[in-house]
Amino acid sequence: MSTLTITNPNAAGIDIGSEFHYVCVPEDRDEQKIKKFGCFTSDLYKLADWLKDCKITTVAMESTGVYWIPLFEILDSKGFEVVLVNARHVKNVPGRKTDVKDCQWLQQLHSYGLLHGSFRPSDEICVLRGYMRQRDNLVRSASTHVQRMQKALSEMNLQLPKVISDITGATGTRIIEAILNGERNVQRLASLRGNGIQNGEEAIAEALRGNYRKEHLFILKQEFETYKFHQQQIAECDTKIQDFISSNNDKNDTGNGATDTSSGTTKSEKFNLKDALKKMVGVDLTKIPGISVLSAQTLVSEVGVDINKWKTEKHFTSWLGLCPANKITGEKVLSSKTRNVNNRASTTFRICALAVGKTKNSSLGAYYRRMRTRLGAPKAITATARKLACIFYNMLRYGEEYVEKGLDYYDQKYQEKVVQNLNKKAQSLGFMLVENLVPQ
Repeated sequence: MSTLTITNPNAAGIDIGSEFHYVCVPEDRDEQKIKKFGCFTSDLYKLADWLKDCKITTVAMESTGVYWIPLFEILDSKGFEVVLVNARHVKNVPGRKTDVKDCQWLQQLHSYGLLHGSFRPSDEICVLRGYMRQRDNLVRSASTHVQRMQKALSEMNLQLPKVISDITGATGTRIIEAILNGERNVQRLASLRGNGIQNGEEAIAEALRGNYRKEHLFILKQEFETYKFHQQQIAECDTKIQDFISSNNDKNDTGNGATDTSSGTTKSEKFNLKDALKKMVGVDLTKIPGISVLSAQTLVSEVGVDINKWKTEKHFTSWLGLCPANKITGEKVLSSKTRNVNNRASTTFRICALAVGKTKNSSLGAYYRRMRTRLGAPKAITATARKLACIFYNMLRYGEEYVEKGLDYYDQKYQEKVVQNLNKKAQSLGFMLVENLVPQ
């Protein structure tokens, strides 16, 4: 009978809390194997020093909220191997649940090598990810203020969104600024129309006839100014992202000892995000159908450039929650639904899959439309997102550029697959499939 063996003798377990952290070390390391530390920075350094005194080399902690981040960074800088465990995956022993029992249970599981750490990119990618997530939050907040602007216009019966597709565009911004500056002549407001607007000045003037009440104008002014402030904040995030990518590429060039000054861009030149990402990753991710420059930037910030942290593409798609999570008991499949994950990379792949379905000449677009006809749009998005994730993984793993084989190649392969399945079905029934050659 096989027994569990200790694979990590120098393991410790930490139960993370908002006010206190409970730490457990092996029994032979200290007279008091469980200690409680506060959440202040000085307490965290005392915790790290105590672990050093106990000759601990690896630590397991729960990823509870954001309270683990300061301790994780301090322990990582001190040279500890930190295993970040999802709290849902760590089941406590039966009985009364306490913080002391939690840290003991973590230490015991980790000493036997039964815990698997959650993915966390390198420190450099964490910086980029922080900028990108802040930018995403600002975009979401700005969209909320746009909706409130539309509501204020509707309450004044100004039907500007019906004649202009985007009220935050050049034409919409000029008209709203003129309204806030006191202009009420609808003809003058309509004359601010840009050349790209489909509706004429008469339609715009008719849409701007309404009831300009003071309280609605006040709300419109505040929401418009807040929206512009968010746009400034987004621009600052873009500058930080550009500086980070440029400095990272320059650092890699310096490290390799081969700096190409002829192809490099100066600060006075316009920043080319597509070329900068290609230089950072090594391949052009925008060649994949459906993946735009901003989508590629989001994926790199969430996943990083070191794709070897996942052994295969199956491990990668499982982490993304894009493959079936089979639940089998009694040799019966109870469920094969995909896991519900809160993963920005997975969401980005799904958005790109939806964009792929609108492409007409790509093989992935044909695949999406065929799956949508057979399984419906939600499952087709998941299946296409998985294909995009596999292509993304292989490009980063092997450094190969994506080559689009076209719609005809996909139709030919699909036809061959259908014929092969028909041959197998005919043979299982005792028949033989004969090709019917139609004369020219």
